[in-house]
Amino acid sequence: MARKKTEEAEKTVKTTAKKTAAKKPAAKKSSAGKAKAPARKRVRFGKADQKMFSNAIHYELYNKMGAHPDTVDGQEGTWFTVWAPNAQAVYVTGDFNDWEPEATPLKKVADMGIWEAFVPGAVEGHLYKYYITGRMGNSVYKADPYAFAAEKRPGNASRIANIENFKWKDTRWINKRGKTDVYESPLAIYEVHPGSWMKHAATEENPEGFYNYRQFAHALAGYVKDMGYTHVELIGIAEHPLDQSWGYQVSGYYAPTSRYGTPQDFQYFVDYMHQQNIGVIFDWVPAHFPKDEFGLANFDGDPEYEHWDPRQGEHPDWGTKIFNFGRPEVKNFLLANALYWIEKFHLDGLRVDAVSSMLYLNYGKQDGQWVANKYGGYENLEAMEFLKHLNSLVAKRNKGVMMIAEESTAWPKITADVEDDGLGFTFKWNMGWMHDFLEYMKLDPYFRKYNHHKMTFSTSYASAEKYILVLSHDEVVHLKCSMVNKMPGLGSDKFENLKAGYAYMLGHQGKMLLFMGQDFGQFREWSEERALDWPLLEETDNKNLQNYVRDLLTMYKKYPALHEREDDPAGFGWINADDNDRSIYSFVRWDKTGKNHLLFVINYTPVARPDYRVGLPVAASCRQILDSRCEKYGGDHNLKKKVYKAVEVECDNQPYSFAYDLPAYGVAVFKFNTVL
Repeated sequence: MARKKTEEAEKTVKTTAKKTAAKKPAAKKSSAGKAKAPARKRVRFGKADQKMFSNAIHYELYNKMGAHPDTVDGQEGTWFTVWAPNAQAVYVTGDFNDWEPEATPLKKVADMGIWEAFVPGAVEGHLYKYYITGRMGNSVYKADPYAFAAEKRPGNASRIANIENFKWKDTRWINKRGKTDVYESPLAIYEVHPGSWMKHAATEENPEGFYNYRQFAHALAGYVKDMGYTHVELIGIAEHPLDQSWGYQVSGYYAPTSRYGTPQDFQYFVDYMHQQNIGVIFDWVPAHFPKDEFGLANFDGDPEYEHWDPRQGEHPDWGTKIFNFGRPEVKNFLLANALYWIEKFHLDGLRVDAVSSMLYLNYGKQDGQWVANKYGGYENLEAMEFLKHLNSLVAKRNKGVMMIAEESTAWPKITADVEDDGLGFTFKWNMGWMHDFLEYMKLDPYFRKYNHHKMTFSTSYASAEKYILVLSHDEVVHLKCSMVNKMPGLGSDKFENLKAGYAYMLGHQGKMLLFMGQDFGQFREWSEERALDWPLLEETDNKNLQNYVRDLLTMYKKYPALHEREDDPAGFGWINADDNDRSIYSFVRWDKTGKNHLLFVINYTPVARPDYRVGLPVAASCRQILDSRCEKYGGDHNLKKKVYKAVEVECDNQPYSFAYDLPAYGVAVFKFNTVL
């Protein structure tokens, strides 16, 4: 997860928030003129709504909270509804009333702190904020927590929007998703930051060169289909004030960021991707939120969404607030938000950020900075209950949608069923594998033999959870080096090392994720400020690597052995896990039909083994289907009709074996059958 927060960046955001709150934002003249007094003939957030909200079961809360255009008594306007339990008074101010703070009061319609009003003349496109007088008489300007759209930064007002008019064309995809077993299907995720994947030339109207969501859909879908990924995972979509936070400091939980267009533009993005048979996953951040003055922090003058006790309500390391998972209204805010993105934007999954920080009361804290639970432990019981509720709810309402945990500890049963006392996630990021893999791959080949079991250890727990193997954005920033520059050696040796690494990732049990730029060998670390270095695809090594990754993904989708038995111990078998002197690994991915088993052999040194022999438990004919040194990847090998017959010669503690030339840094994959 992104944790970049410089003092200068914090100062910039806080200054912007103060300026916006302190003075009237630039007014936009309404065609309807100055807003009339709010209509008060009815209560929109009724007793049934209040009861569900107070019990955290108002799952479509976004249909009532926030700003909703309507026509009342022949007058066009908007309903505004907000929860502010500690407020003495609440007003809505915006383009429709010349930003007069107290011109348009909301009425308190429930003791639990619901304020609402219908405002004639407030129409779609208008900017607005709430002006709230707190319990102690202090007044604050706040963006709407439930706003569907927001002003483009550095502005931070909310915008009236309608998300109901989009005409979806992805029925076939949604139906197919509901019938697909995600555990036995290919899942190859391309992680993308939209603002820096590719850029236009800067113009006065678009100085950052951002692609609109619609333009982005067409450009990205073409690349993803060509490469063979099954899904994209987007970071930085929920509205956020600071580019450098990459979207992990969320200020608008219900608003797709205005950097790239409107909510309808984002709906178009998802719809188009589905029409191209590409799934869309969204990075979701329920663990914490920033302290910006216009945001959720001290929303009605007092802690509302966060705990009152800073030991429970703040992350000292991150400088952010922690949601109060035990408060029903706060829990409902997040539950409805997850469903909002899934059901109103048709997302295929949520990758839940920083789950570890939610589960541990003492996460990132010293003694005296945290409060134990009622049993004296460090487990956050309220967060656990929230996550179980969330995952059960999504699974029940949206078959086939994935809930993916970024969880970096050994907390048990992350992906176990809630009925089995698990948290109920669909998948968990395998951070342990990622750490060991990268530590091994960065080593000079001479020293790899002393660290051989860094690569084998993860197979001992591969069935403990339902895993996704990840090489995410976090691994290629802040002086960590790009993937290719993590590799030892010079020039082409770096690319050969990376090819060997990617082959092991493909063959290992678990679904897979690569961050943008990793599939063609981006040299520079990723930065949100610039596009990927696409001209590198004119270079031979980079183009060869891209061809190689494309073929790995093709193989992954083609052969069920690589995706049907990810958490089944019987789906993976070592041939030789102990060849540390030569730094060679050999293993089999077993197909449950008895056909098209895959044998992997990977050499992690620059030493060729022309006399290499590999063992096999059966006397089978093995056809080579991947050779990392073939011509289209920059080598001099010809892959055509290479078939090897395993004979009765013991090797690797196996009764049969065959010999072939294993190149330096060579990767070979063979297909064989055990059933005729």
